[in-house]
Amino acid sequence: MKTVILEVRSLEDTLTQVGQSWTSAKPEKSARISFATPELLWKVLTQKRWALLRAMAGQDAMSLRAAARLVSRDVKSVHSDVHALLDAGILRRLDSGAILFPYNAVHVDFVLNAA
Repeated sequence: MKTVILEVRSLEDTLTQVGQSWTSAKPEKSARISFATPELLWKVLTQKRWALLRAMAGQDAMSLRAAARLVSRDVKSVHSDVHALLDAGILRRLDSGAILFPYNAVHVDFVLNAA
């Protein structure tokens, strides 16, 4: 199963992790996408975008219209959500123009500390 880990992590911590990954003989089994703050994570991953990712998980690449049909929404509103997810690196656009969520599962990882 291919899993993507969405996490809240500073740029410094992310760069340290990348450096460690390059020198490690044991490759990571999961992809990681980091957000600078929990607020940014939730701004990108709205309820409708979560529903879109849930519907696309484990599916083959598809057209924007097919993605809209999967979630029973109009193409125009799905279009803006797809572009937000593409900009965040969560979805991929193939050379054919199709969109792909190349994972079967999503794991969200962050800690909420007391103020």
